[in-house]
Amino acid sequence: MVVLSGGTGGAKLARGVADLPDAELTVVANTGDDVEIYGAYVSPDPDLVSFWLADRIDPRGWGLDGDSFNVMDGLRASGQQINFNLGDRDLAIGQRRAVALRAGKRLTEAHAEAVAALGPRARVLPMSDRPVRTWVLSDAGYYKLQDFLIVTKARGEIADVQFRGARLAGTTPEVLAAVAAADAIVIGPSNPVISIGPMLAVPELAQALKDSPAPVVAVSPVVGGEVLKGPTAAFMRQRGVEVSATGLAELYGDLLDGIVADQAVPGLPTLQTGLLMDGEGGRTRLAAETLSFALTL
Repeated sequence: MVVLSGGTGGAKLARGVADLPDAELTVVANTGDDVEIYGAYVSPDPDLVSFWLADRIDPRGWGLDGDSFNVMDGLRASGQQINFNLGDRDLAIGQRRAVALRAGKRLTEAHAEAVAALGPRARVLPMSDRPVRTWVLSDAGYYKLQDFLIVTKARGEIADVQFRGARLAGTTPEVLAAVAAADAIVIGPSNPVISIGPMLAVPELAQALKDSPAPVVAVSPVVGGEVLKGPTAAFMRQRGVEVSATGLAELYGDLLDGIVADQAVPGLPTLQTGLLMDGEGGRTRLAAETLSFALTL
């Protein structure tokens, strides 16, 4: 099974799949959020997925459990403004990744090396070895995605979203092989515009998903007509679709063979089920139902 994942929703679903007996999981993770900072190369989505798969995610929902913040505290004490708050071990992972990249390693290799000691229970593959960066145009101008989310706190009307570098980035041999060999491909319940959108903006990856003999199923991030976390609703409205499973299906278009949602989607095979992933039981239930549904298509 291949899961396309951005942040928390996709990561939780991936963890649910990893807990299924005999499941062989590969996660393709968004790198449009990646940032170079503090001498480190930080990959927020691949790292978040890896932390979930290693059972090391902090209860706050990001970073490593029990991490300290001595470096950030020291930088603040020296007068530096800190917007991107990284724990010490989280920072060490990013610095190791940066060292590997400077030594000529591909991002796929550098990420695997950086998180190996955590022991994630599945492969996590960056969507591309080449840089793709998400930019958001709001009332005050263009922002890199992390600046828009963290510095401006996603305030202001969203006028445009760009995935710079996507058309020329290509994907990786590992991603192509995983997609071609998959029995099922699941688009996780991550933000469809800024988490899944960068992956679908890479033509080689989008074509590979269409060419794969495996069914492609999306899990909706809209629960009871609302988004549980993050600015997904604002980004869906910017794309001109309603905030619903039907709007999600419209965004993904003919890529989908089916959808998992809590409401029926006209014209598309739908598994109607509860979407909440509370605790281990909730994650594995939704993962098992999604996989069973996909294999019937």
